Amino acid sequence: MAIPTKLLLSDLLKHNVRCENGIDHGPVISPWMHPPVHRILGWVSRPSNLRLQREVWRLDQFKGINQQEVYVKGLCALSDEQTLERFPTLMNANIFNRSGQKLGLIADFLFDLKKGNIQYYLVSRSNPLIPGTSRWRLPISKINDKQPGSISCDIDTFEDLPIHKASIKEEFLSKSRKWKSQFQDLTYNASDKLEGWIDDQISESDNEFVNTSYEIPKDSDSYDDWIDNLDIDCSEEFNRMNKRKKKTSSINERDLDPWI
Repeated sequence: MAIPTKLLLSDLLKHNVRCENGIDHGPVISPWMHPPVHRILGWVSRPSNLRLQREVWRLDQFKGINQQEVYVKGLCALSDEQTLERFPTLMNANIFNRSGQKLGLIADFLFDLKKGNIQYYLVSRSNPLIPGTSRWRLPISKINDKQPGSISCDIDTFEDLPIHKASIKEEFLSKSRKWKSQFQDLTYNASDKLEGWIDDQISESDNEFVNTSYEIPKDSDSYDDWIDNLDIDCSEEFNRMNKRKKKTSSINERDLDPWI
């Protein structure tokens, strides 16, 4: 049976433990951890739902896994639920950002099966038992401090972390943010093109105004000829008006002269 080199805790939980003698020791219910160095030492199984007895297995007893069972070799250590609850663990620990704001909790982690070193944690906003919740990868380097039940991280939001598994809601929000960004870029580009087009039109209008305002006719003498002709026409008309006036005056004076 092939043994994987790395394994998610969620792939180990809910699997039944079966020893070399073929005995079923019940499902895996929790990890046995050493939080100060981010390491898993083994796991705990529950052989019966009616008893408080628990069985603790070391990681080096792991010999194989399939879709339903974990195969082990050797004897387990017996314990009880109250004792195991006092064991330190980071599972379901609350996560706080650099401002002290709660972001979510530890939902899972990936570990090395040979030495038990945890590679990274998977975090979620809400209860990890809810189906379809999103997961983000929290590297060990982002953890500033850890206390029983809480972890302080050097992040502001989960968006600062790479996403491992997105829910339908998270995928929709991510696509919405992407669409919004693309729409803003498109709007900015269209606005820049419109402003450039308006500037070009204004520049062309200014150039046309300058050209038409200061345009010099090819035949510069035409205006002078027109003015000269206008003066001649006005003089002739003035002379004709004076002749008519004199003629009219002579007729009126003749009509008024009683001796004629």
